[in-house]
Amino acid sequence: MLYPAMMQVKPAPEIGPILYQRRKALGLTLAQLSTRSGVSKSMLSQIERAEANPTYAVLWALTSAMRIDFAALLQGAARTDGNESIDITRVEHTPEIRSADGLCRLRILSPPELAGSVEWYSLEFAPGGRLESKAHTPGTTEHFTAETPGIELTTACTTRTIDAGETAHYPADVPHAIANLSGETSRGYLVVLYDRRTRKSGA
Repeated sequence: MLYPAMMQVKPAPEIGPILYQRRKALGLTLAQLSTRSGVSKSMLSQIERAEANPTYAVLWALTSAMRIDFAALLQGAARTDGNESIDITRVEHTPEIRSADGLCRLRILSPPELAGSVEWYSLEFAPGGRLESKAHTPGTTEHFTAETPGIELTTACTTRTIDAGETAHYPADVPHAIANLSGETSRGYLVVLYDRRTRKSGA
């Protein structure tokens, strides 16, 4: 879910060539990088050609796999701490993104190996906060659960407002946006599901 307004990140058309050059410098094929990162070959190819809008979780997986320092994009290390059966990602190691205007905060909760398959985030909006996204890969859907009232979702030509406890399901392969219309801080959880043809199992 690569939102142009977030931080001082490069837009997707610039990120693609950077990832391509790094992959070549490491001598990795698309298949090898796919194995390392968990992102499908088809999605990798689309991102490198700037034909797909990568989510933060996908970028997290790729930067971790290729050891690219995108500190301006991801704040904090993506490290886990746990035992053999339970891995714990500490709060201070959970990647967090803030919008340039400071009104929106997004935290990546899903592990990097699921990037490009299923991803989930916690979102927090100050009054007037709004996140806009370009279309993701074909067949992608988003599922947003509101913890607080006054959240508006827009996709294609449809706009709906949802209340606390409600979940909105909508296509994310078209431009879409989430906004806080209330006068209070709003919160919610977002799950991004990719079409199975673009997931790593179908690569």
